[in-house]
Order: sequence, then structure tokens, then C-alpha cells
Amino acid sequence: WLAFFRDLVARGLCGVKLVTSDAHAGLVAAITATLAGAGWQRCRTHYAANLMSVTPKSSWPWVKALLHSIYDQPDADAVHAQFDRVVDALTAKLPAVAEHLETARADFLAFTAFPKEIWRQIWSNNPNERLNREIRRRTDVVGIFPDRPSIIRLVGAVLAEQHDEWAEGRRYLGIDILARAQAVENTAKEVNDELTLQAITA
Repeated sequence: WLAFFRDLVARGLCGVKLVTSDAHAGLVAAITATLAGAGWQRCRTHYAANLMSVTPKSSWPWVKALLHSIYDQPDADAVHAQFDRVVDALTAKLPAVAEHLETARADFLAFTAFPKEIWRQIWSNNPNERLNREIRRRTDVVGIFPDRPSIIRLVGAVLAEQHDEWAEGRRYLGIDILARAQAVENTAKEVNDELTLQAITA
């Protein structure tokens, strides 16, 4: 992973604000080592699977509902408040699950540092997972490849198809969405700067 991210940076990758992924230790370490200033969001889908692994099967529907309630909040403050309530509720009945969630707090809630307009796009890496499934499906059809170049050609073709779809169709995180999010972020910053100035001059 370190070599992968170093290669991306060498090819011009810069200005990354957030990376969303699972909690693979090598991946997270590589992000920290190569993308200065970038935050890390633990994918909500992957985290749910991690949390389910430490939850009694009979309790999972309840825990899953609590987990979803954290996301179903109108703003960042409400998300953090609901997270606290969920941890409190779990502590009383499932302390190991509560501890697991509390340990993941910062990674789990990283999305709240960004405008609400893009939360759904950044709190999971589901588009990548769908692409991975499509690659697996296409390679499973072939079964055994005669050599390395042949599998590279097939996977490359799948990636090219996806690129064309994202370029021409509905974008998951298009320029328009980013522009709206940036406008909200700028407005919030201006309000905060104004309040700070008033506090200083008061």
C-alpha cells in the first residue's frame, strides 16, 4: 500500500482531504505516511461487519438499528450526540460492543467534519466494492488465465468501462456536488470568522 500511494503522489495526486476505506492496518498507515493533511473515514459498511462479529447474533438487529440511527441525524452535533446515546445504551447491555464502538469513534465519525451535502458519498466506499464485485464476476467467468497480461487486459477493460460510465453518466461525486459542498463550507467558515471577530472586538 505504501508503494501504491507513493506512486499516486509521484504522478501528481495532491490536495486529498479524506480517504474512505476499511481498517486494513497497512492501508491506513500508508495513507498517514503519504497523504499529509488527509483524514481517514472508516467505511460504514465494513465497520458494520466488524461490529457484527463481536455482537451476539440475537442482538444484531437491535445493534444495527442503533448504528443506523447515528447516521440518520440532521447535522454533525446531532450525530455526535446520538453516538454518545448509542454507546450508553450498549454499555448497559453489551459492554464489549460498546467498547468496540467507542474505540472506533474518531474513525467512524470523520465524515462529520465535512458538509452534510456529501456525507452519503464519503461515509462508505460502496462504489469501489461494487467495482470489485464486477471484476470478480468477470474473472470468474474465465476461470484460469493463460498468463498475467491476459488478466491485466480483462481487468483493464472492466476499469475502462467503469471510467466511461462515470465520465458520461451520473457521477457519484461530481463537480456539482463538490461545488455545493464547498459553498456550504465557505459560508460556515465566514460565519465562524465573523463570530470570532465579534468576540475579539467585544
